[in-house]
Amino acid sequence: MARVIVVTSGKGGVGKTTVTAGLGRALARKGKRVVLMDADLGLNNLDVVMDAESRVVYDILDVVENRCRPRQALVEDLAVEGLYILPGASYDDGGKIGGQNLRAVIRALSPAFDFIFIDCPAGIEAGFHRAVAAADEALIVTTPHVSALRDADKVAAIVKSYKLKANLVINRARGDMIIGQEQLSCEDIAQLLQVAPIGLLPEDDAINTYNCFLSDEQLRSDGDIAIDMIADNLLSGGNRLFDVTKKYRGFFGGIKRSLKKIV
Repeated sequence: MARVIVVTSGKGGVGKTTVTAGLGRALARKGKRVVLMDADLGLNNLDVVMDAESRVVYDILDVVENRCRPRQALVEDLAVEGLYILPGASYDDGGKIGGQNLRAVIRALSPAFDFIFIDCPAGIEAGFHRAVAAADEALIVTTPHVSALRDADKVAAIVKSYKLKANLVINRARGDMIIGQEQLSCEDIAQLLQVAPIGLLPEDDAINTYNCFLSDEQLRSDGDIAIDMIADNLLSGGNRLFDVTKKYRGFFGGIKRSLKKIV
């Protein structure tokens, strides 16, 4: 049976969909069978991030309304074997799909897969509750910015009320700013939110342009490595985090920090 993990954030624009896509590819490369379910109905873009938009025939609303079976709606990823996308409905506000519908779809798919990730809508409205209620675990994605942390704190409290196991993924961390005490460290954020960190992603142009997870194995960016570490933590139960400060420590690190400020 699949582990069902909702990827949520509270605030939009913190990288929730990108993290979902990256973890899907990382776990599939490790031989796991993975479904990425887009529960952000009406504003769905997981199929765009995964470069599957032109191959979508059915979506989750077609499944719920019995126009196709769940397996028929899955779109296989062209880059990695064993990875599938269940597209969201771009022409519906989600009013026709409830938590029970999502759970029914998940139950139908679960025996054939190792992981099902639910890409949750931002905010704490009905779509958020629908996605969280269908999951067994949660990844709360945030950036170190104050507004994102405030929203993540609200989401963490609600996720805990659902009795889900929750872990924290911190995105867009700047090692130079952490050393300069201009940005909260991972430890500070985890203590503030009272959620255990499972991943730390650096500020990475490759991630920001959605190219990080399509890169060649020989040209892996820091973002690729950090996402891979989160996938390993999910599989092993570990908590190894990418060291975003490493290249900014020491004499040459100080030069890099200075250059960053100039740029």
